[in-house]
Amino acid sequence: MSQSPLDAGVELSVVTPVYKAAECLDELYRRLVAVLERTVERFEIVMVNDGSPDDSWRLIEGLARRDPRVRAINLSRNFGQHYAITAGLDQCRGRWVVVMDCDLQHEPEDISRLYAKALDGHDIVLVRRLRRHDPFWKRQTSRAFVAVYNYLSDIKVDPGISSYSIISRRVVAALRSLREGNRTYPLLLHWVGFDVAYIDGEHAKRFAGKSAYSLTKSINLAIESISSQSNRPLRLSIQFGFLLSLASILCAIWLVIRYFLFAVAVEGWTSTMVSLFFLSGLLFANIGVLGLYLGKVFDQTKNRPLYLVKERLNLDTFSPPDETVASAGSDAAVLPVLTGRRVDDSV
Repeated sequence: MSQSPLDAGVELSVVTPVYKAAECLDELYRRLVAVLERTVERFEIVMVNDGSPDDSWRLIEGLARRDPRVRAINLSRNFGQHYAITAGLDQCRGRWVVVMDCDLQHEPEDISRLYAKALDGHDIVLVRRLRRHDPFWKRQTSRAFVAVYNYLSDIKVDPGISSYSIISRRVVAALRSLREGNRTYPLLLHWVGFDVAYIDGEHAKRFAGKSAYSLTKSINLAIESISSQSNRPLRLSIQFGFLLSLASILCAIWLVIRYFLFAVAVEGWTSTMVSLFFLSGLLFANIGVLGLYLGKVFDQTKNRPLYLVKERLNLDTFSPPDETVASAGSDAAVLPVLTGRRVDDSV
């Protein structure tokens, strides 16, 4: 018999993706339990190990075996933070769901304020960071990304907002219906709409270790986020092409006027080569932008699952939208696969 996620009576779920955070997990669990036990009667903590190369999964296993309120998902490899969040959202059962990072830069103590604000009648409550304890380059690249994204997209993003949020069950259902391959949780959250509110919170220092987001990864994420949420770069390339054509026509008219009225000879090889290289560079850039979008269409048409699950603990009612079992012998892991075609809460 199918069981709705709400049948379990869980009031609050906490979804946290885990990657290279072994030193943070015990402290994260301790602080989460302390806050959640004061806030609600029934809760769950959904930890998604995103193919972490350290001992994160072993520690998550220990927490899950010790406390059945910890539900553990081990992905088959590193799919990325936002895909791990998707895996957690697909399996959480709470009426309200908190999404947060595992490195304790998102302080668990803010959960009670998020929950109280949500109960005022808001479907989404986001934590607005007052100060960021990140390296200088990361703060600057984040501001640059927000500025570029706000220019290229119809949806405006606050630079102080991250993934730390609480969302209602109907927002979870809306997010689960979005199965596109390029995913950025905060941007999808802005896209679905609903009633949004904010609370101010501190962005703490990382409890241990260092961020897995290098400058290169951050830039790639920015490119993926912009190209997956907006087609304005394509429109801008068309507009810029017309502007160049207009400029070339005006330049040609001016050269003709100079030649016939002022007997000024038209410059030769230098201007021709400069123009040739300039326009060739623009053409290659525009072809690259077009190729980027075509590549996304190609990836989406392959209809691959968003993630694969290698192991799970305390998830007796695992209910992905569609499930495929892969086995290669008696000891093979069961891999529930999300195909991205439909969303169904039944098992």
